[in-house]
Amino acid sequence: MLKDKNGIIFGVANKRSIAWATALALHEAGANLAFTYQGDRLKENVEGLTKDVMPESLLLSCDVTKQEEVDETFRQVGQRFGRLDFLIHSIAFAPREALGGEYLDTSREAFLTALEISAYSLPQLARVAAPLMTEGGSIVTMSYYGAEKVVAGYNVMGVAKAALEASTRYLAKDLGPRNIRINAISAGPIQTLSARGVADFSSMLKHHAERAALGRNVEAREVGNTAVFLCSNMSSGITGEVIYVDCGYNIMGI
Repeated sequence: MLKDKNGIIFGVANKRSIAWATALALHEAGANLAFTYQGDRLKENVEGLTKDVMPESLLLSCDVTKQEEVDETFRQVGQRFGRLDFLIHSIAFAPREALGGEYLDTSREAFLTALEISAYSLPQLARVAAPLMTEGGSIVTMSYYGAEKVVAGYNVMGVAKAALEASTRYLAKDLGPRNIRINAISAGPIQTLSARGVADFSSMLKHHAERAALGRNVEAREVGNTAVFLCSNMSSGITGEVIYVDCGYNIMGI
């Protein structure tokens, strides 16, 4: 589905991350991939994951809080690939102390950090990626149900995800004339590195599985498969949407 397509993935942390499951699905669909990392520890993780499975991948250091690193990342992507066909945005961060207790107690610093990294980074990356999408393209970001409903302990990250989903819609309007589509995947809870920062996450997993229409939790690979669809021509008429991949949890009432 993605033979000869070029893409970049932001947010691979380790083998359990949604971004890595997505990378595997995209690679198996035939895509050429570039990865970003932040810091030496994550560099080692990404190198370890890619060296045997996709050794030809481009690995780049990129801190989204530093515009010069973002600009350099896409300069190198352009130099390697010539054009870009898709971008996976799987970046989210909030200080641990903001993911627990009451949202009422969120500090200004924690709020601004969460919004900058988890939400602003989407239009930031889209703005620099768009000139490389000379034949159109697809941008996929990762959201969660806490963007629209209160999830205990999710707090400021829920607010950041709400901003992320709104940004998806506004960017869809701006990028549409360039034939660039942008969509969000709202995945059910998955045991990832970032999820460990959410208070009582194990209870969240249990509740989700009991209530979801399919009676189970979603797997990271199912999210990756949806990303393949959204990056392919099979989804050419879809943009500005939030697509739920949560085993039907979001449809359930009492």
